[in-house]
Amino acid sequence: MTSVADDSAELEAFRQRRQLELQQQLEQQAKQQAAAEVESQVQAQEQQALDQAMKTILTSDARSRLTNISLVDTNKADLLKRQLVGLYEQQQISIPVNDEQLKRILASLSKSRRDASIRRI
Repeated sequence: MTSVADDSAELEAFRQRRQLELQQQLEQQAKQQAAAEVESQVQAQEQQALDQAMKTILTSDARSRLTNISLVDTNKADLLKRQLVGLYEQQQISIPVNDEQLKRILASLSKSRRDASIRRI
């Protein structure tokens, strides 16, 4: 009879440990999800700030070109936006930047890629 009581107590202890483990896993998942949501909101705010800055810095033709670039390569468009904001903050460009000026800035960013050469050994 004591064996049944011992088994029952052992089973109950196992259930409690398992319930505690599951609760800890759920709490950890909730924390990770909250952190991901915060990160997503921060990125969205940064993107919104960049887009707002582009309205100030670029003419409509230049914004159209930047939109086309972002459709092809979002990383390149983000790099270009950050570069433009940096140039604006350092007062190295006059605003509004027109399409021709944007082409030159874009060419300067892409210059390192064009200068690459392949040497045979």
